[in-house]
This record gives sequence, structure tokens and C-alpha cells, in this order.
Amino acid sequence: MRGAPTILHLDMDAFYAAVEQAAKPSLRGKPVVVGGLGPRGVVSTASYEARIYGVHSAMPMAQARRLCPNAAYLTPRFTLYRQVSDIVMEILGRHSPLVEPLSLDEAFVDLEAGEVLEAAEARAAREVGERLRVMIREATGLSGSVGLAGSKMLAKIASEEAKPDGLYLIEPGAERELLAPMPVRTLPGVGPATAEVLRRAGLTTVGDVAEAGEAELLRLLGKAHGASLYAMANGWDDRPVVAERDAKSVSVEDTFDVDLTERTLVQAHVARLAGRCVERLQAAGRSGRTVVIKVRSYDFSTLTRSETLRGPTDDPAVVREAAARLIDTVDTTAGVRLLGVGVTGLADFTQEDLFAQAAAAAEAAEPPEGEPHAAGGAPVPSAEEDAEPLADRRWLPGRDVWHAEHGFGWVQGSGVGRVTVRFETPDSAPGRVRTYPVDDPDLQPADPVPLAAMAGREGRGSGGGAGPAE
Repeated sequence: MRGAPTILHLDMDAFYAAVEQAAKPSLRGKPVVVGGLGPRGVVSTASYEARIYGVHSAMPMAQARRLCPNAAYLTPRFTLYRQVSDIVMEILGRHSPLVEPLSLDEAFVDLEAGEVLEAAEARAAREVGERLRVMIREATGLSGSVGLAGSKMLAKIASEEAKPDGLYLIEPGAERELLAPMPVRTLPGVGPATAEVLRRAGLTTVGDVAEAGEAELLRLLGKAHGASLYAMANGWDDRPVVAERDAKSVSVEDTFDVDLTERTLVQAHVARLAGRCVERLQAAGRSGRTVVIKVRSYDFSTLTRSETLRGPTDDPAVVREAAARLIDTVDTTAGVRLLGVGVTGLADFTQEDLFAQAAAAAEAAEPPEGEPHAAGGAPVPSAEEDAEPLADRRWLPGRDVWHAEHGFGWVQGSGVGRVTVRFETPDSAPGRVRTYPVDDPDLQPADPVPLAAMAGREGRGSGGGAGPAE
């Protein structure tokens, strides 16, 4: 524990939904829900206008629709979210070389390492936190909540207390008093099972856990878990802010609205997931030597299969072939609910494989047999961002489009051969709505238009978004 609140935790407010509201003028001030839109989809983020109705992250999308039927339900656009996240992380990096991103919208910052504090005291730390919030709003138009404390655990708790759009500082020495009335689920690592064990022992608050003593927690939870929980309940946390965290694996997975029973379709999805997995691997500049598949059946039973290669690779043909061999060992006739492909045993180099290179050359000339494609031969949009049926993916709600006459817009909805588009950009007034046949040649998928604040910051004009997606 530090003697000054020099660990900062930033958590952007309702990040995905807030970006969508900033990008779509017609949705500002209205409930917005982002997530998988299929029957088995879940909420990724809900705007504060939607939270009033009880919608929250990780809620089944079907339940969210019942609670808030008039919200705008959108599929995620991770390309745009990453653009905004990069700007936020760059601002944090100006204040310290030690920035530990936890996700696109969340990070720890060690202010002591940044030489931005005139004095190691609460006033100076608060000034830095407020300055960061102003800079982020000016650069992106979005709000973030800041927590300041002497440890990572307390800084994260403080940012939760600050939400939305605030700053909360925990003074050194006030940790136990602050934590005592909070429920045990506040502490990291306390899930439903651990909380139930503690509840049966009469321990429902953090204060109860601290007063129970370490010996009692060891008896209830075992040595490792009991000791760490006792330390957290007392506010003790010496974990440093780590600028880079070494990934142990790279993986992707899809959940399907309707269980897959056809063998060729299962194989096609595995091939597609293997390709996406390698894209992530290559983007991270890594390679791996063990290919893993994950299969969840209709009854929620889950199994994994793995194959270790002769050496690390980032070759899509090698990973796809290994994944295909693995799925051939699994009986999928009863129905598959989820498929995943991953690579572990990561390395910073690859072992050249001449056979794989030859296969890749052939692959470049001809797409893999059975790989799903949208109409016109365009690749199906990444299922990382949704779990919609393949036939609908081109016109998923929230996706960007370009019309030859009306310019940029976004999909409000589609069905029965029609697609409804609202034409507007981040710096325009709420736009008009028009409907077209789904195969209208003048309507094409497009890349996201940068937010107006971002466009100005980067020296682009207000209409300077990317054109139709290639």
C-alpha cells in the first residue's frame, strides 16, 4: 500500500453505447443497447438511459428487450471502439510510462512514474485526475470516471463509486472504513460460489470478512484464497501497475442462434474461426505451437481438443488444417451451440513450413471450400462482433453503409428483403430514414465515420470518414 493516492483507474462510462450515441445524432439522449442481437445474445453495454429500465451488461438480450422495448439495439463496431480507445490510452500515456490497459475502456495508471505530480499528495493526484477527464472529453467527446487510491484494488473500487462522469479519491488510512459496509462481492475474485460460502458463515460485508480473521477464512476457503481475501478485506494490495501484460493465448469463438447439426456447416465455421484466430495472432506479432478447439453442445456440456505442432506458426493454412483434424474427432450430430478456435504456447517467431506456404499460395487463389460468404462474394462480417445468422450479417442494426446518392448512414433494421437506413454522420443533424431492397446495388457496407472530435483532432474535415468498405 502506498502512502499517497497515486494509482489511478480510468473507466469510460457505458463506453460502447456512448460511442454509438456520439456517432449517431438521432440516438443521443435515448436508450441504446449494444451486444449480440440473436436469441442467445447478451448485452455488452447499455447506455444510462437504458439502465433506468433495469438493463445491464451480461443480461440476456431477450430480457433487455422486454424491459426496454423502445431502445435502439445495435451490434458492436469494434473498429470504431478501438480508434477511440487508442486516443484515450495515448492521453494516459502522456502522464505516465506505466499504463496498464485492462480492456478498450479501462486502464490503471501509475502517477508516481510519470513525473506529473508536484507533490505526492491527494490534492496533486486529484488535479491530475481532473485534467485527464477534461482532456479525454475534449479529444473524444466522451466521459470517463476516475478512481484514485494507494492500490489497484482500491482505485478500481473508487472509479465505481465515481460513476458516472466523476472522480473519487480514497485517502490513505480510510480504506477499511470505506470497505467495511460494502458487500463481499465488491472484492476481486469473490464470485457467487465464494459469496455463498461466506454467507453461510454469516459473512456478508467486507467488514465481516476482515473481522472474521485470517484463520477462519483459511478454514472456509483454503490457504491461497483465504489469505488473499483477508488481505483484500483489509485494503492490502501491493500489485504494481504493469505496462505490458504477456498474453498466454489467442482465441475466438461464436455462439449460434440455432444449434448446428450439419457436419459440413460445423467444419466451415471451424475453418472461418481458425482464420480469424490467425488474424488476431498476426496483429499481435505472435505465433503459437498448440491449436485448441472448443465445442459446447446443445446441453451446455463443453469439451476441448488440442494438437501441438512441430514449432510455432502464424500460418492460416497450418492452423486451419489442425483445427479441421481436431473437429473431426468430435461427434457434433446432437447439435453444437458454440464453437471456438485458439492458439496457445505463444512465441515471437515462426518456424517456416514449406508445405504450409504452398497451401497458403493455393488458398490465396481459391477461397476455402465451404467458408461462409455473403452475397456477391464479400466475406461475412466478423462474428466477433455479433452472433447473427450468416444471411443477415450484411445489414445488421448499427452497421455502417454508404449509398451512392445519399452518402453515409447506418442500418436501423432489415427483414423480408428490405433494409432501413438512417443517413447521418457524427457532426450532422439527425438524419432521414430510407428503405431499400437488400440487394440494392447503390447500397454498400462502409467503414465507420470517425467521431467529429476525433476528426478535428486528427486534421480531417467533418465529412472525412472512410468510403465504402472494400
